[in-house]
Amino acid sequence: MRQRSPMWRLLAVVLGLTLVAAACGSDDNGNNETSGGSGGKCPSGMKIGFFGALTGDAANLGINIANGAELAIDQWNDDNPDCKIELQKFDSQGDPTQAPGLAQKAVEDKDIVAIVGPAFSGESAQANPLFAEAGLPIVTASATNPDLAKQGEKTFHRALANDAAQGPAVAKYILDQLNGKKVAVIDDASEYGKGLADIVRQEIKSGGGSVSTSESIDPKADDYSATVNKIAADKPDTVFYGGYYREAGLLVKQLRDAGVDAQFVSGDGSLDPGFVKNAGASAADGAVITCPCAPSPSDFTTSYKDKFDKDPGTYSPEAYDSANIILQAIKAGKYTREDINTYVSAIDYKGITKEFKFDETGEVEAITIYAYPVADGKIGVGKPTE
Repeated sequence: MRQRSPMWRLLAVVLGLTLVAAACGSDDNGNNETSGGSGGKCPSGMKIGFFGALTGDAANLGINIANGAELAIDQWNDDNPDCKIELQKFDSQGDPTQAPGLAQKAVEDKDIVAIVGPAFSGESAQANPLFAEAGLPIVTASATNPDLAKQGEKTFHRALANDAAQGPAVAKYILDQLNGKKVAVIDDASEYGKGLADIVRQEIKSGGGSVSTSESIDPKADDYSATVNKIAADKPDTVFYGGYYREAGLLVKQLRDAGVDAQFVSGDGSLDPGFVKNAGASAADGAVITCPCAPSPSDFTTSYKDKFDKDPGTYSPEAYDSANIILQAIKAGKYTREDINTYVSAIDYKGITKEFKFDETGEVEAITIYAYPVADGKIGVGKPTE
């Protein structure tokens, strides 16, 4: 047998070390890697967070979002058995005072690479700066206050139109489609509700209508008789409410009990069966609820119902898209918070609700506002307001 040269031995050692390194790679955080279904390497233990209310008065909306994100991740895990992603849920109860503490927990979990949420504008205002400081990308499916995109936070992305788009669309719908001329505008004093109502007030006036009763109610109260009496005395043809479904239902019930038959309109926070439940079917009938959220496509509805044994709710499709946007980054081999954020910010992705491209502030470019009628005790299918 011929004796091998020293150079040959060196090449053999280098080749062996290369094969060992390829078999035992690690990500930037030192986690072991497994082969991903997309053909790349996927760090084990990766998580996507959900941040929003799972309990409390607005829990229905948060659960809708969590379920939409969970469905997207479950489908990913089915298709990518070697690249499992976990959904970590953070229950904010929709309370802005709890948001900073929960956000800090999410930030400190280094396995969390992105967040679907926060769900509500008030908690977003408190949590988003912490996410931005940590470089943790977020895609909210529902927080619509326009100011959230004005803070210069590069990690912020919004999967639907904000209230600067919804507010003018609501006012125009009231003036042009409902022939409203004298409008009472009520809100719940929240970051979301008052923000939307203020835009509606301004746009009603600039569009040639008048605003009669204009005030905030206490969302923790159940008796709105003082406000109802003022509205009854002013005799508006339309009442707009900026806030969430529980109070919206109670308000319209008390309006009807007081003999106020004005057209009732509310924004996306009221787009939930809880509105009809709290109002009663007869009081809720005839109301219109606007939302920058799209009706659920049939295929998505079937998959959602198969998993959760109920129909999708408000923001479920947007949450599904939000999670899939993050998963697209992982599919492309982006595993760190920084790389996922860069990928998401430049994404061009066709989801089930719209095509997603974000501008430099994180706002989605495609905008449609829908009007959902309430009839026979049920919320109907949304149609574009124009």
